[in-house]
Amino acid sequence: MMQWYEILIGAVLVLTSILIIVLVLMQQSRKAGLSGAISGGAETFFGKNKSRSADAKLSKFTKIAGVFFFIISLFCTFLLAFMVSR
Repeated sequence: MMQWYEILIGAVLVLTSILIIVLVLMQQSRKAGLSGAISGGAETFFGKNKSRSADAKLSKFTKIAGVFFFIISLFCTFLLAFMVSR
């Protein structure tokens, strides 16, 4: 039978992974190709800075979520190793 904290940690891992997927999909790709070269010339200075700041924030949140996911995964691994050794 699973303990309550195992269910909680599993739910946190699933929610964090979904958050990472959403954050990555919301970011613009770095390589726009030919269409980016054509449409990129029409952007204004303020439009470029606005998108950069939004992309920078998304990138920052993605890194934070990734580190959080990594820490929770390590905690889960150590918890499992401790419970098996009992």
